[in-house]
Amino acid sequence: MKLKVCGMRETENILDVSNLKPDYMGLIFYEKSPRFVENDIPDIASEIKRTGVFVNATLDFILKKAHDYKLKAIQLHGEESSVFCKELKSALNNEIEIIKVFSIKESFNFEELASYEGIVDFFLFDTKGKNKGGNGMVFNWNVLKEYPSQTPFFLSGGIGLEEIEEIRSLHTYFQKENKSELLYAVDVNSKFENSPGNKNAEQVFEFQKQLQQIK
Repeated sequence: MKLKVCGMRETENILDVSNLKPDYMGLIFYEKSPRFVENDIPDIASEIKRTGVFVNATLDFILKKAHDYKLKAIQLHGEESSVFCKELKSALNNEIEIIKVFSIKESFNFEELASYEGIVDFFLFDTKGKNKGGNGMVFNWNVLKEYPSQTPFFLSGGIGLEEIEEIRSLHTYFQKENKSELLYAVDVNSKFENSPGNKNAEQVFEFQKQLQQIK
């Protein structure tokens, strides 16, 4: 499984976490977020996919940030339609991954995914809460056992070190169903923070080490 560390902002912290070589590093371009990025960030290893997180942003705004921050993935965390995703994919010349977020609490209508199939590269399932991400709460992962799609997904929402065994259990379930490739990545954020936008690199490293042991 891949690891995405989201909500990065501070220069030294970005450098510390980038030394761990997570697969994705999330930068939030949403002004209402306490992790909002508005300054330049340092250069990081090219194999780490800089991921811009947007909430109902305009096409032009996303394209500008993609250019300015050398983004390799776009995460859409609002009510973006499949038509918008298709326009964005075309504008990006299919060169940047698109991750579409859906929020879950206790249940989810998977029919909502149908119009996005074949357009976005990944889905991301987060916890439905008062904020657009970073709520620090885990949703009911059993819902994902009914996942009908062939599109790989990111698992997100209040994930910390204490969730490792549940991640292992979910991975085992998909493995038994011969669908282990669908649980593509784990996305972490608030549970690893000393303060908003400032991650505890030692805890991230410990989580990464344990995640890599899940086969």
